[in-house]
Amino acid sequence: MAREFSTVGVVGLGTMGAGIVEVFARNGIDVLAVEISEPALERGRATLTGSTDRAVAKGKLAAADRDALHERVHFAVGLDALHSVDLVIEAVPEHLDLKQRIFAELDRVCRPETILATNTSSLSVTEISVATTRPNQVIGIHFFNPAPVMKLVEVVRTVVTSPEVVADVEALCARLGKVDVTINDRAGFIANALLFGYLNHAVSMFESHYATREDIDAAMKLGCGLPMGPLALMDLIGLDTAYEILDTMYRRGGRDRRHAPVPLLKQMVTAGLLGRKSGRGFYTYERPGSPVVVPDEATPVATEAAVADGARAITKVGVVGSGTMATGIIEVFAKAGYEVVSVTRGMEKSAKVCEAVKTSLNKGVVRGKLAEADRDAALGRISWSAALDHLADVDLVVEAVVEELSVKKALFASLDEICKPGVVLATTTSSLPVIDVAMATHRPADVVGLHFFNPAPIMPLVEVVRTIRTSPEATATARAVCATLGKTGVVCGDRSGFIVNALLFPYLNDAVKMLEASYSTADDIDHAMKLGCGYPMGPFELLDVVGLDVSLAIQRELYLELREPGFAPAPLLEHLVTAGYLGRKTRRGFRDHSHR
Repeated sequence: MAREFSTVGVVGLGTMGAGIVEVFARNGIDVLAVEISEPALERGRATLTGSTDRAVAKGKLAAADRDALHERVHFAVGLDALHSVDLVIEAVPEHLDLKQRIFAELDRVCRPETILATNTSSLSVTEISVATTRPNQVIGIHFFNPAPVMKLVEVVRTVVTSPEVVADVEALCARLGKVDVTINDRAGFIANALLFGYLNHAVSMFESHYATREDIDAAMKLGCGLPMGPLALMDLIGLDTAYEILDTMYRRGGRDRRHAPVPLLKQMVTAGLLGRKSGRGFYTYERPGSPVVVPDEATPVATEAAVADGARAITKVGVVGSGTMATGIIEVFAKAGYEVVSVTRGMEKSAKVCEAVKTSLNKGVVRGKLAEADRDAALGRISWSAALDHLADVDLVVEAVVEELSVKKALFASLDEICKPGVVLATTTSSLPVIDVAMATHRPADVVGLHFFNPAPIMPLVEVVRTIRTSPEATATARAVCATLGKTGVVCGDRSGFIVNALLFPYLNDAVKMLEASYSTADDIDHAMKLGCGYPMGPFELLDVVGLDVSLAIQRELYLELREPGFAPAPLLEHLVTAGYLGRKTRRGFRDHSHR
């Protein structure tokens, strides 16, 4: 039988500590909330009151339950008050010496059977535990912010944590209505180890002026369905906290360069730009602590004005290709009012593409998303051809043929001869260098990347990729077209993976390495990212959907260009692809899909 916890102590009443107090008190457990001074105690009390009052206002908590919750919480200054609790959880700032001092004191104050827990997100639980005479009763219980809302708890056992203590804490998590994943004491545990490499990479993209903060954040929200962009998330976490976590992970996690904090991060922390809590980080906020972003000197001017500046008029668009992507792009342009010339290799393929576009538009009508008259008008704007010569009078060409550089270069050389001057030539490549395609023409200034996401009619994001030869007018034209299509166009340089894939796939590769090292299971890693970070899918779910062969090809491209050891494809990923386990399409990837 698991131990029954009737009283719990919480040390440190910042946002996290106050949230943990609320979680315990909501679930009928008496809580002794402890701080270092009366003013700090009052701040903690105000945080708890504010959170529960908001829950009542939103209808998430009954007023009577709020009052009962507050009756279960007792406040005290100093650790001596914790002499008779069953469990203490510490939630003070991420400094090892501070936590070790607190644990040494708790060891003296608390009863011998009391469990001592730390909410650290990155420090070694083992190093904290050795400050006590009872390291077998020390454990990590890592809640996620905001603790009352987030379902995940990482339970972190050291090599000496007693199995009974682990079992008791797991049972407690279930009583609190949380999903726990139990793991060993390793830098960053699961969620932070996967999250912070990605966040640091996003900061380096911003630092190198590869893309704006707005475009990086929009790309990850719209391209991956993430609840927040990486830079807005850094502001929420706190840049000082992020710096400490990255620095700790770098030192404890094998000195992987991707965890070495980007220099800009240290500069911002030194300058007091800590994110929301200081009112200024990557973005500027209404006031310290406010979530409301206000314009500052880096805020882009209104899109319409910026886009119209130098953009060329586009009325007729050519789309070359016959795959799913080409079909979706034809539909998107036709629905937005453009005349479209579809060019495929042979009239048989044209007939197939025509049928696919009709089927998709008809589905829109059946679902009530599209009027019959609009469907008919869209189809009326499309002409079907098997000859590139029919692109002689278009204003924009979008290429969506196979991802082979030689094929694309040959196509662009032909377009160069056929198309009139001033036509913007766009490639939808997701992984090849756009400059290689551009240099197959005599007009590289007019060549741009337009990377649509699949399915093109639904996904709201387009990456606009400018090479070092792309003219400002071609970029402005591409952005204006995206706006007319009702898409969000994000502008970036011509680097492998652009924004989304360059940030997404190293994170997926890291998850594979974590599984390969037997640190955790695929299920627990997926749970951690969905419940701890609010991701719509866990990394292994996503890999099986994308296809392990596609993922491996993208990761190889990134590694080839950046030569960063941490980007080397995980051997397990390579082995699964070699074995033909490619994900859902072969009914077997990281999971067996044969019965689904």
